Amino acid sequence: MLIVSWGRRRAYAPHATFGPLVVLVLCCLLFSNPVAASAGDRLPEFRQCVEICERENCGPDTEHHTPIPLLHRLLFWTCPAECDYTCQHIVTARRQAADPPLPVVQFHGKWPFHRWLGMQEPFSVIFSAGNFAAHYNGLHSKVLAKIPATYPMRRFYVALAWIGMVTWLFSMVFHMRDFVATEQLDYFAAGASVLYGLYYAPVRLFHLDRPAQRPVLRVWTALCAGLYLAHVAYLRLWRWDYTYNMTANVACGVIQNALWSWFSYNRYRRNHLAWATWPGIVVAWILIAMSLELLDFPPLWGAIDAHSLWHLGTIAPTVLWYNFLVRDAHDELSSAERLKD
Repeated sequence: MLIVSWGRRRAYAPHATFGPLVVLVLCCLLFSNPVAASAGDRLPEFRQCVEICERENCGPDTEHHTPIPLLHRLLFWTCPAECDYTCQHIVTARRQAADPPLPVVQFHGKWPFHRWLGMQEPFSVIFSAGNFAAHYNGLHSKVLAKIPATYPMRRFYVALAWIGMVTWLFSMVFHMRDFVATEQLDYFAAGASVLYGLYYAPVRLFHLDRPAQRPVLRVWTALCAGLYLAHVAYLRLWRWDYTYNMTANVACGVIQNALWSWFSYNRYRRNHLAWATWPGIVVAWILIAMSLELLDFPPLWGAIDAHSLWHLGTIAPTVLWYNFLVRDAHDELSSAERLKD
């Protein structure tokens, strides 16, 4: 089970909601198209504002440069970037004050957010930090503290937590400042998270961690590593393709979702264990949160948009997922002890 975001990051989980998930995925593919330029970029008043601001503040012969706060400079806000940000909000304020009010538009593929401490999308940063904390807590308070070192899957869960923390760290960096490099790090980390979810699901469900299955595990590991390297190479060296990236993430997510759905259904049907339903709860929760990606809206108070709420919605399911991994590990270990007796 993995919780991440399409092109901006993503989630997948069990049986009862597998059909609606496919429908939602198809909607994302049909209605989410990469945008080279936004409506706000093309507004004459925006272009004129930026041109005047840069001419009066950023030129080498300008007598009175507008000072840029130290914190903004540390986050690589330059004079032209400051002009772009300021003009976004000048144009947005004028459009909202018009009679009748004009709709808020996006600039450079993003809504005009109000910065906080120099961060472009502060609530996406804060909620990404919440997901980072959920993985950190899952590693130290759940996996390392409650799963014995003798349990073969523990090392896979440790890797899951580390990959999750790295993924959400890069999400924080990307939402602080959107550059080509931070975007690519965000996408590559998210892709690693989704593919790792596909990798460790069969290891757990088909017991590839057992000594007799080691040759199969080596082949499966090499295959997944090769797929990830090919994915990164294609995006980095051949073509930066948003549609392909989303399709690849969706394909990996649907497969792992089907695997965990099958596990959850069969486990609950066989033993009627309450914790076996937790993956289903995670899926339902994620589906509700993921619907926000289809219901995009201008940021409330210039700060909270659908994408940031999507990041908020993935924190609690992550916590529940680590609880599930602990219970599943204890159940497996107890079954192994009963077989010995």
